[in-house]
Amino acid sequence: MKKIEAFIKKHRLDEVASALHHVKGLSGMTVTDARGFGRGRGASEAHPTPEMIRGFIDIVHIGVFCPDTLADEVLATIERAAHTGLRGDGKAYLLPVEQAVRISTGERGEAAV
Repeated sequence: MKKIEAFIKKHRLDEVASALHHVKGLSGMTVTDARGFGRGRGASEAHPTPEMIRGFIDIVHIGVFCPDTLADEVLATIERAAHTGLRGDGKAYLLPVEQAVRISTGERGEAAV
């Protein structure tokens, strides 16, 4: 199993969610509002907003757990749907997952995802 964590621009969330709905076998995703900064410290450093002066911009954190066989497709789907071509489009990370448990049924492994 794999975990994919992506940090994207808020206005790209609908496109990413819609694209992920079309990935066969993907059971779901989690979305959390977040704030952070990267190397660019914001899209328009010449005209900083109050949020940029504090050092943070609003972003979305997406979490996806999936079988190994879907990981590359999910990662590529997020990359394609979140891409604007502008600085600050975000980052995505692929991580191994050792175990999953569905608490309601006790299922383990990929069956729990």
